[in-house]
Amino acid sequence: MTRTTPPELNALKVTGETDVGWDVNTLPNETADEEGNPTPLDRGFGVPDPRAPKTRSYDDPDVVRLRKHLKANNGLKGLDVCSPDEIDRAVRIYRRDGFVVVRDLLDAEKLAEFRDASARVLREILSVPGIDGRKYTTETGRLPHRYSYGTSSASRQLLHDPVWAGMVDLPTTTPLLKALFATSDYFVVGAGGDLCLPGAIEYQHLHYDQKDSGEITQGRLAHARQLGIELRTRPGTSELLATTHRLILERTPPLITINFLMSDLTWENGPIRQIPGSHAMQQSPPKPEDEPEWMRLSTLVGGKAGWGVFRDNRAWHGATPNLSREIRAMPNVEYGPPWRQGIARTMPHEIWQTLSPHAQHICRAAKADAGVWPAGAGVMHPLRRSREMAAGGEASEQDY
Repeated sequence: MTRTTPPELNALKVTGETDVGWDVNTLPNETADEEGNPTPLDRGFGVPDPRAPKTRSYDDPDVVRLRKHLKANNGLKGLDVCSPDEIDRAVRIYRRDGFVVVRDLLDAEKLAEFRDASARVLREILSVPGIDGRKYTTETGRLPHRYSYGTSSASRQLLHDPVWAGMVDLPTTTPLLKALFATSDYFVVGAGGDLCLPGAIEYQHLHYDQKDSGEITQGRLAHARQLGIELRTRPGTSELLATTHRLILERTPPLITINFLMSDLTWENGPIRQIPGSHAMQQSPPKPEDEPEWMRLSTLVGGKAGWGVFRDNRAWHGATPNLSREIRAMPNVEYGPPWRQGIARTMPHEIWQTLSPHAQHICRAAKADAGVWPAGAGVMHPLRRSREMAAGGEASEQDY
């Protein structure tokens, strides 16, 4: 497909009102296959929302009713918010709920920088025109008007981008990460984030980003000791008590993500929803048709631009309808514990050299060798096939 730049994309921003979005020609719940054909049999991550409005129009009666309902009810009641210096409190909330909202992670300069970068990359993603009158190409295996900065990258990460790379070690985030991991020897795993355009009328299904294997390796056991967990065993054996085993799993998440808010999260613009305590559950989240209304309304309404959400990636979460005229973008950085393995080398050596000493240390496993450009880095495309071609190989199932 030929890249174009529609007039509305020239002025694209990820804050404030925009003409981007609200495409009546993109049908509810449709998705695209690896080449852009709509609604394939293999929907990937594009699980349908059976309660979605029937038309992707700002004034559609179903949209108006849903907007009225969300205005009256949307938002997690009693949402806890911490300051960056409230380390102990933030750790307690994170361990209890599987996430914690922290205010003022980005100062005005960093927020402006991240907003500009988020708009720049989104403009590239949306420059691939849709088919049969659709404004945009839906990302392979996702619901319409929802995109992932990570999976839209042919390298699956944005660590090649100086702005994303520059967010891995901030004075407001690093102290809390060191406390959560109980060490400074954690890893940067990747960077990306997600966004939804105005007119994303569907609820994204509740999901976790990573299923815990439940295995306690020697590295994970050593991490538990660093966290101060008492390793209680069955009398006369070295076998961990079931309660200790469970506590180790709860306290040693395989992945922690920080999502940075580019705009205020309102009842209307698609705030992320989080289900408190779900990071400790082994069962799967309910299907969209079975999801209770309180879960659909368990959103982080009230989060402000420049704030962030530290998330245990095992916790159930999902995007919600963006019925506003504002893009909701949440770029992220992902971190792994000391025992994390299999980190892709998606950060160019030249980018790594520009980082602080601590940032270089935590990016040590993600750094490519000098003179080697990571496969696919720098190519953004909504379609899986085009990403495969840019990366020089087949995309994995994680592409979905």
